[in-house]
Amino acid sequence: MEISLNNEWPKGRSAFITGGASGIGKATSLAFARAGAQVLLADTNGQGGEETVAEIRNLGGVAVFQKVDVTKEKEVQDAIDRTVSEFGQLDIAFNNAGIEGPEKTTEELSLQEWNRVLDVNLTGIWLCMKYEIEKMLKQKSGCIINCASIAGLIGFAQMPAYVASKHGVIGLTKTAALELAQKNIRVNAICPGAIQTPMIDRFVTGRPEALEMLKTQEPMGRLGQPEEIASAALWLSSMGSSFVTGQCLTVDGGWLAG
Repeated sequence: MEISLNNEWPKGRSAFITGGASGIGKATSLAFARAGAQVLLADTNGQGGEETVAEIRNLGGVAVFQKVDVTKEKEVQDAIDRTVSEFGQLDIAFNNAGIEGPEKTTEELSLQEWNRVLDVNLTGIWLCMKYEIEKMLKQKSGCIINCASIAGLIGFAQMPAYVASKHGVIGLTKTAALELAQKNIRVNAICPGAIQTPMIDRFVTGRPEALEMLKTQEPMGRLGQPEEIASAALWLSSMGSSFVTGQCLTVDGGWLAG
């Protein structure tokens, strides 16, 4: 079998991206569009989603927005169906939508708070994968990338639901990768460290010491940028990563190396 290891993208690929209105999802939507992909970006934030689409179109790219709550099965299915109807097929899926949940210890967290985080971060990704895989099996090709976290690899105090959900994303990624390994569909996860996103902004608001703590824990001495995660997603969806599946690519500035 002859393999062409090419990190460049062929033009005209299609991508479905959740959480595309801000942060990592927005940066990845822009990066994929610059690489020549047609993008359907989904989010609950309609204004932010439409602004991202406008930026892509101003760059000469092709993008549409659909308002989607990833905990709603019909909304997820409709958005993935629309990706195929708009662009012909679904080449790449970046399942990125997620929430952090409240900062509480395991015993303080309510069942409602637990369920909300798990519904978005884990069940939401499973729902997306369910319908993405159906499309990709029919076309006999595809690439799925799930946004996990270093919190899927280690524990963090006062984040029980978030940590559990991200560990679950990694397990789900590995399971699907094994199921699809011989069907020309690759499934991987990205595990970001502390990235400058609205989620981090919420965490440090009113607490400058929290921002300094994050920077101190990063061996590089700074927060990562959303574009650096987008770059990892670009590689994972390129032919340069054609023998990579079931993996968790850690992009954390060296956080876990210590």
